[in-house]
Amino acid sequence: DGPTPERTGYGVVLLLGRLRAALARLNPHLPKDVREEAVARLRQVETPSLVEENRRLHRMIVDGVDVEVMRDDGAIAGDKAWLIDFENPDNNDWLAVNQFTVIENKANRRADVVVFVNGLPLAVVELKNPADENATLDGAFNQLQTYKADIPSLFVFNEALVISDGYSARAGTLTSGWDRFQPWRTLEGDALAPKGSVQLEVLVKGIFDKQRFLDYVLNFVTFEDDGKTIEKKAAAYHQYWAVNKAVD
Repeated sequence: DGPTPERTGYGVVLLLGRLRAALARLNPHLPKDVREEAVARLRQVETPSLVEENRRLHRMIVDGVDVEVMRDDGAIAGDKAWLIDFENPDNNDWLAVNQFTVIENKANRRADVVVFVNGLPLAVVELKNPADENATLDGAFNQLQTYKADIPSLFVFNEALVISDGYSARAGTLTSGWDRFQPWRTLEGDALAPKGSVQLEVLVKGIFDKQRFLDYVLNFVTFEDDGKTIEKKAAAYHQYWAVNKAVD
């Protein structure tokens, strides 16, 4: 509704201008029509299952989108269209949008904060008003469950969900139950945040540091499939830092 809209409608969750600009910047070797093929694959729905779509798109985020290009000799060869530059965080387009409205199947929902990387909605943050005595973490958690049911298209690219009552804060994945949402208790992994620290501030600075968030998405998210259910799992803060300190 603004003077420079980035979406053609409230049913669109990808910021296509930013996505196309990133694809051109990260894949100068690919012709425009091949990059558009990658965009089409990202927009295509292959299964009605939200978690299966999320797993499919997660693979494209971390492994690149498989495309075909014509070589100079006329032969067709496979290639990759990269969506994110994991080695150079500042080579990506970062955006946090407040009150991001999505309308899907007549359901009108407004997410508090959506974090985009190169036009892809990778994180959703649900915040409850700390001045409201009825504001609770489980209320924020339940709100996300409603959003997932009503506007699932916002979550097909999701890598992190955050809930907060303005002070306490926890993070989880698309399939995390209430007991799997966990706080993030350290900024740099060398010490726990001081007692009395605002958990929301620690979590935001801890997870959403650009390099750390990309590392988290690339190396610390996995899917477990037992043939009946698919669970998306991500490292808790102590698991993340145990690996990173060991590497250091």
